[in-house]
Order: sequence, then structure tokens, then C-alpha cells
Amino acid sequence: MAKTKKTAAAAEKETKKTVKAAEVKAEAVEAKAEEVKAEEVKAEAKAEKKAPAKKAPAKKAAPKKTAPKKPEAVETKIAEAKPVETKADFFVEFGGVQVAAKDVLENIKKTIGKDAKEIAVYLKPEESKAYFVADGEKGEMDVYFC
Repeated sequence: MAKTKKTAAAAEKETKKTVKAAEVKAEAVEAKAEEVKAEEVKAEAKAEKKAPAKKAPAKKAAPKKTAPKKPEAVETKIAEAKPVETKADFFVEFGGVQVAAKDVLENIKKTIGKDAKEIAVYLKPEESKAYFVADGEKGEMDVYFC
């Protein structure tokens, strides 16, 4: 059981690191989007100031050859990218039988009797057990592979 406690704590730390990294990345994307917007507003203001008051008579000229447009900078595309919510189905198979991870989580919530903000699970199929830490509360439950 001592090994299980260490593993659950390690899983909890890893989860916290992943969440923190995602939050930092989201903040960086938001900051970059704000910078791009500010630059666009400045460019529009400059264009309005430089517009001539009087228009010269239109002259017909030969069509000019233009260079092909360069692709947008990768940073701009990243700033415009929105986080995508990923739907994932996760199963554990043991002895030819599958158990869905979401079912294990639902049973853990029923076992503790309330919703938890954070749950770390260590599933041990060979013992048909799930060891967990839910909001600092340790526990275990049977998992039936039927």
C-alpha cells in the first residue's frame, strides 16, 4: 500500500503540472492575441491619417505585376487559434474484459458521496481495486471486470 500512496501522490503532482502548463499556454495565447489586435488598430489609424483629402483624376495605367502574398506568420495563426476541447474515451482491459475510466470515476464519486474538484486514481486490475485521492481524502474501492 505504501507504493500505492507514492504513486497516487506522483500522479497528483503530474496532474497539477499539466494543468499549470495549460494555463500558462492559454495566457500566452491571449496575450499574443491582444498584441495583434493592438497592432491592427494602430495600422488602421495610420492608414486613415495618410489618406489624401482630394482625389486626383483617375488615370488608366497598365496592370502591374504583383508578387504573390506571403503566408501569415505562424505567431498570428497561433494567436487566432482557440483551444479545442477533446472528447476522449478511455478503457482499461484486463482478462479480456473492459472497464470504462469514466465509470470508475463515477463510482469513486459515489463512494466518497460528493463531487470532488480533483481526483487522482491508481487502478490495479490484478487486484480488482482502484486506489484514489479525492480532494485530499484517500480511499479505495473494488472494480469488477465483468
